[in-house]
Amino acid sequence: MISDKAYRLRQVRKTLKLMIPNASLYDFQKVMTIAEGSHLRHLPSPILAWRSVTTHIRHNHTQYDALLEEGYDIESAKHFVLDIMNETLELWGATKRIEVNEISEIEE
Repeated sequence: MISDKAYRLRQVRKTLKLMIPNASLYDFQKVMTIAEGSHLRHLPSPILAWRSVTTHIRHNHTQYDALLEEGYDIESAKHFVLDIMNETLELWGATKRIEVNEISEIEE
């Protein structure tokens, strides 16, 4: 019998394959690592997957961390990287994009 954790991770993996079908294997695995260790494990699989994707993109495909180091506040840094995050989502084949009004909802 499959454990609850294994079942949940299988669901997240399926969700991610549909959500970001063109992501590289490297990026896919990094997103899965975030999902596996996430403090958000209690969330439904689609929300956990989305937040893991946006976290990975923000920290690995944008200047977000550099902006924070330069003294920008979190909300401003998220705003400045929004376009590149959405470009990455488009490259990865995602149909969903981050809207300006969702910036504050994006997890760290």
